[in-house]
Amino acid sequence: MNLRRPNANEATGTFNRSRDVVSMSGICTRCVDGCRGGCEIWLSSFRGREVLYPTGFGEITAGADKNYPVDYSHLSIQGYAVGAKGLPKGIEAGPDTAVFPAVDTETEYGWTEKVKLKAPIFTGALGSTEIARRNWEHFAAGASISGITIVCGENVCGIDPQLELDGNGKVKKSPEMDRRIDLYRRYHEGYGEILVQMNVEDTRFGVAEYVLNKHKLDTIELKWGQGAKNIGGEIKVKSLERAIELKKRGYIVLPDPTLPENQAAFKDGAIKEFERHSRLGFVTRDAFLKEVERLRKVGFKRVTLKTGAYSAVELAMAIRYGAEAKLDLLTIDGAPGGTGMSPWPMMCEWGIPSFYLHCMAYEFCEKLKKRGIRVPDIAFAGGFSTEDGVFKALALGSPYVKAICMGRGLMIPGMVGKNIGEWLKAGDLPKSVSRFGNSVEEIFVCYEELKKKFGEEIKNIPLGALGLYTFSQKFRTGLQQLLAGTRNFNLSLIGRKDLMSLTEEATKISGVPYVMNAYRDDAEKILAE
Repeated sequence: MNLRRPNANEATGTFNRSRDVVSMSGICTRCVDGCRGGCEIWLSSFRGREVLYPTGFGEITAGADKNYPVDYSHLSIQGYAVGAKGLPKGIEAGPDTAVFPAVDTETEYGWTEKVKLKAPIFTGALGSTEIARRNWEHFAAGASISGITIVCGENVCGIDPQLELDGNGKVKKSPEMDRRIDLYRRYHEGYGEILVQMNVEDTRFGVAEYVLNKHKLDTIELKWGQGAKNIGGEIKVKSLERAIELKKRGYIVLPDPTLPENQAAFKDGAIKEFERHSRLGFVTRDAFLKEVERLRKVGFKRVTLKTGAYSAVELAMAIRYGAEAKLDLLTIDGAPGGTGMSPWPMMCEWGIPSFYLHCMAYEFCEKLKKRGIRVPDIAFAGGFSTEDGVFKALALGSPYVKAICMGRGLMIPGMVGKNIGEWLKAGDLPKSVSRFGNSVEEIFVCYEELKKKFGEEIKNIPLGALGLYTFSQKFRTGLQQLLAGTRNFNLSLIGRKDLMSLTEEATKISGVPYVMNAYRDDAEKILAE
């Protein structure tokens, strides 16, 4: 089985000259002396480390395309012709009441003080990358009016050009962080929240204390390691002066911008950009519990954790230590990588794939439950973009999984809406858009709905926010239809009983019954009557 074609991918701007390629190495079966390009080996021969990263780094998102043996497509959703669970109290089930628009898609997370979401999704960590900074107003306002949580990721303060530190090296002023929080809060109506994520550098800079004291945030998120992709989460820096500044702030910057030979290479044009990296974290039970306790003592109502596709040991640690710390939410992010801010080989070839990781997480939660240990509310992440995938993940992890964290799936609508606005201003609407109209009112199907709600303020809401809201409405409606099809009229009622495995291998991994065995005993009883 060829799971991925190594040595050539659009993400890295590389390709094989030959149509025939050795599956293991990705090298053309006939490698010619004098080839003009351009596989990864060929390009790496003169551009070196640059080829580790997707081209257009910071300007694009890139999703790893490895095809794993088993994934969520190996599950299917059950359908029933009888019953209606979860209708509001006092309403009798029937054809006129059990209609899909009546389905309640709200969810909540938190150990004691809950956060409600209008739909069971929230954004992945949108941190210090350029694409997150440039589109933040669209993402933040869109998440806010959609009633979902947005995660402000790592290093936002640390790379802020206008960052001011006090005498102890702690954040005194960060206009970029201030901007991000204010933009979300502008349209916030009680559903969802903005939470800030911290890695090693953020902790050293005192980011938690800054966002608590200045902005009174209720929630802070810890992150194990640098990121969900092990050492991932870089940014690229195109200025020598900026690279030196970030190194002085304590970041790992490669190539080292302070070395004369690298400065000369930059001047020559050979080095065109620098990489800013964060440090790896080192997790111990005592240190983790102590940090969670510290964050609560300084004033945070909720503390959450995001962990990645590490081994079964780290997964067990996250769930067990999270239970002991009474975490308000634990996000478990599976492989492969999905936003493109990490080395491409790591995104494709590192970590436990989402389906396997999530099945293992459910198994571990069950073990703790049998011991009488309450586990934190959980969110799954890792490659989700549609309501059917979210349904499957929620059902697979039920009753522990309360929401699904989405990366590119929620970034794309914000960028699309923003770009439509720019195309309208330039009079350059592509036919793919103009076929629906030539004005904002015609193009965005939810425009009049939002105008009624916000009045003249609608003119100030970024079009990317309209894009994210419109997507969330489609998502919510599609989820209602799937839930009604399983006769669950409240999101909290779905479970593994509503899934079937399409392959015996998926059953072996997940424990979800094989399609030919699911409900077989009940069916046989009817046949025997």
